[in-house]
Amino acid sequence: MAFEELKAQIGLLLGEMNEQPEDLHELYLQIHQELNQLRATGMTLPADLVALEERLLKEFPVPPQKD
Repeated sequence: MAFEELKAQIGLLLGEMNEQPEDLHELYLQIHQELNQLRATGMTLPADLVALEERLLKEFPVPPQKD
């Protein structure tokens, strides 16, 4: 997926987050997924989106996986 397309999708997700705060956890998961796709391309991530992801991770911590 092209970098510009991913940035546009993240922008749409952020817009949805402002409109539907009750779905904040689902939007966090989507933002995290989009940023992971950007990471996989080796592209530099926008610092503000990384900060947002980190802030949301504190609110929605990932539970430890059971082996």
